[in-house]
Parts: sequence; structure tokens; C-alpha cells
Amino acid sequence: MEYEEFKKILKENDLTIKEFAKLAGISYRTCNGWSKPNAKVSDWVESWLNLYIERNQLKKEVDRHITFKQEFYEMMNGQTITVK
Repeated sequence: MEYEEFKKILKENDLTIKEFAKLAGISYRTCNGWSKPNAKVSDWVESWLNLYIERNQLKKEVDRHITFKQEFYEMMNGQTITVK
């Protein structure tokens, strides 16, 4: 993965380089090093980002299901409940 693609994926997923470094457990300096000429983003980063994106998509889907369940119960019972 090239550095520009890395930055594009981060931007598309509302992540800064600093946030990525913290989440991935690496130094911010390491991430900045990938921007130097002839440097490459570490091989593991692409799969890490894919898993991060997939996790966020699944979380959104779960949140939609929870919201639907809450609305369904409210409609059926005429009351508000909290579903965890």
C-alpha cells in the first residue's frame, strides 16, 4: 500500500494518522516515516484497516438492529424500553 492510499483510506473512515497510530499501538513517528520517498506502508496495515472498517460496518448494523428492536417494542407495547 502506498502512503497516499493509506491517507485516503484514513480520511474516508474519519481517522487521523494520530488516531490510527494510537489504535494500532504504533508511534505517530512510524506512520510519518511512511511518507518519505521510497518508504512503504507496513504490510500489516492494509489488513488492519480492512478489519477496522469491517468492524465499524458491523457495529453500525448492530446499532440499526437495536434501534429497530426498540421501535418495534414501543410500537407493540406503547411504551419506551431500553434494549442492550
